[in-house]
Amino acid sequence: MSASSSEQVMERNPEIAQSISAAGIRTNYHDVGSGDPVLLIHGSGPGVSAWANWRLVMPALAERARVIAPDMAGFGYSERTVNFTYGMNAWVRQAVGLLDALEIERADLVGNSFGGGLALALAIRHPERVRRLVLMGSVGMPFPITPGLDAVWGYKPSFEAMRKLLDIFAHDRRLVNDELAQLRYEASIRPGFQESFSAMFPAPRQRWVDALASSEADIRRIPHETLIVHGREDQVIPLSNSITLADWIARSQLHVYGHCGHWTQIEHSTRFARLVGDFLAEPEPRKG
Repeated sequence: MSASSSEQVMERNPEIAQSISAAGIRTNYHDVGSGDPVLLIHGSGPGVSAWANWRLVMPALAERARVIAPDMAGFGYSERTVNFTYGMNAWVRQAVGLLDALEIERADLVGNSFGGGLALALAIRHPERVRRLVLMGSVGMPFPITPGLDAVWGYKPSFEAMRKLLDIFAHDRRLVNDELAQLRYEASIRPGFQESFSAMFPAPRQRWVDALASSEADIRRIPHETLIVHGREDQVIPLSNSITLADWIARSQLHVYGHCGHWTQIEHSTRFARLVGDFLAEPEPRKG
C-alpha cells in the first residue's frame, strides 16, 4: 500500500481525529461543537477508544457545548511510550495537560466507568479546573471487584471472549450480535492495543480497583455539582457504587436507568445525552 493510500485509510477511520502533546503524550482527541468545554473520558474495555465510547452522544452534546474526547494513554490511538507507568497519576497529568494544551482553564467532566474514577481524581486534585461532574457507572471508590469487571480486565483476545464480554456489558440483547463482536475483537488486536491493555490490569485485579479509588474523605469534600448515572442491570460496576457516591457528594443527584447495563451512553444514548446536556446547561446558582 502506498503512503497516500495509507493516509486515505487513516482519514476514513472515524476513531482518529486531532493530535496534540498533553503532558508529553501525543494524544488523539476529538474536538467538536462550540461553547463551554466538556471533557469526555472513556472507559477501560478492550479495544476501546474515545470515539467507540462516545460516538452516539457526541453529536447531541456538541449542539450545546464544545465536546473534547481524548484517548487516554494506553487506549485508542494516543501514543504508547516504552516503559510507560500506567496509573491514576499519569492519567490525571495527561488530562490536565490536554486542558493546558488547548488553553482551557475550566471544563465540565463526563467520566464513564474508569473515566469516572479519573474524573473524580482530577476534581479532587485540581478542583479549580472543574465546573461540573458527570459520573456514569463509575469506579473511583473502594468496592469488591465484580466477576464482570474481572472478566473485562482479564480479556484474552478471541472472538468468543469478546462475544461473552458484550453479553456482560449490555442488558439490551438487540445490541449484542456477532457483527459487533467481530468489530470489537478486531479493534482489540490492533498493533499495540492488547499489549498495553494487558499491562494495565494484571491479576490479581482487586488491587487495580483500589488503585483507581479516591478516599471517602476526599470524595466527601468535592464541592462541584455532580450528576451520577447508572444502569440498574450493570454487571460490571455495582449500582451500590453510585448510591454511595450520591450519599458522599453533597451537591449530587442520582439517575438510574432501568433495563440498562454498563453501556448507558449506548443503550439509552438519546436520553443520556439529553439528561447530561440539560444538567450542564443549567445556569450556575448566584453567589451571596
